[in-house]
Amino acid sequence: MSTEVNDGAVATGEVNGAALEKTVTFTAVKPRLFVEALKVGDAVAFYKAAFGAEEVNRVNHPKRKADQELPVLISAEIKLANSSFLVSEDSTATDKAVGSGLVFCLETEDIEAAVDAAVKAGAVADGEISEGEGACCGGRVGKVKDPYGVIWAICTPTAKKCGDVEA
Repeated sequence: MSTEVNDGAVATGEVNGAALEKTVTFTAVKPRLFVEALKVGDAVAFYKAAFGAEEVNRVNHPKRKADQELPVLISAEIKLANSSFLVSEDSTATDKAVGSGLVFCLETEDIEAAVDAAVKAGAVADGEISEGEGACCGGRVGKVKDPYGVIWAICTPTAKKCGDVEA
């Protein structure tokens, strides 16, 4: 049995040219960002204020405690630029584990304004804005760390990708 992957479609079939059994096509990849329990709503509000994100969907806890004014948000889908990701609660995560090993790269022509907006919303600037080959995307980059431990590299648009940034 062989498996072939092409542009998000996975096909399985026999090596000797037998008919394909099944084709699976993926329509999206949605990274999932975990934050500390009961902080999903705060994280969503931060991403809206800092980066202009749009909340697309939310999942509230089905059972609300009587003393809670609002339902507990356990997951939300956030749209940022042309991409979306999920922000979900992780009741087992510690502050040190949340956000580790993850860097989101945002592209904009106005890095200073983007970093300033994130800092005003509660992020912490991580160093100075860098230029040249040392920058993550090969252009200019400013980094911020959000209140949930996630690093955001804010880069000028370029053909290079931001995969080289270390969390």
